[in-house]
Amino acid sequence: MGTLNVRTDEAMETAIRALAEEYGSRTEAVRYALLHTYRERLIAQAKADAARAEADPVDRAEMLAIQRFMGVAE
Repeated sequence: MGTLNVRTDEAMETAIRALAEEYGSRTEAVRYALLHTYRERLIAQAKADAARAEADPVDRAEMLAIQRFMGVAE
């Protein structure tokens, strides 16, 4: 496990204080913020990938075949 040093400004300090009140410490607040933001990024990327795949007829047919194989679609 590593250590991270970050320079903060007043807006960051305000955010960290608010999150630290909820999550117990400055460390947990920063961990929460990073992981939450990373999760949002992954979800946005997955949605973009899904939209792109649905727009491509070949990918759409392949997705339907996989869903049928998995018993998810008829």
